[in-house]
Amino acid sequence: MSHNATRMIKKYLLYLFRWQLSTPILAVCLYLPFGVTEKTIIANLIGGLIFFWVDRFIFTSKYLAPQWEVAENIVCVDCKKVASRGYRLVKAKNYDRSSVKPEFRCEACSQAKSKQQKEQGII
Repeated sequence: MSHNATRMIKKYLLYLFRWQLSTPILAVCLYLPFGVTEKTIIANLIGGLIFFWVDRFIFTSKYLAPQWEVAENIVCVDCKKVASRGYRLVKAKNYDRSSVKPEFRCEACSQAKSKQQKEQGII
């Protein structure tokens, strides 16, 4: 299974868990002294106020996805070729190169380095 597929499955499972958290809100709203339609609207509004932020975290969190930096017109640190675009991994789980001198790689070398980092469990 590819790294992107694994990451998407993690996000999907977190999202499913998040949906289970909405159950108590719906349960509490069932006891409000209103009609079914009003209770549903209130439960959805409360859920939206809370879970907008949870969903935002799930789908945009830097903690759930590696951070990459892209630069234009670089000299590849590995093959020494000039490339119109270069890549470097900045942060991932148990990996932080945000405070060191950046080393950019051309696309081919970046893919090779990514494969190596995946095998090491970095990304």
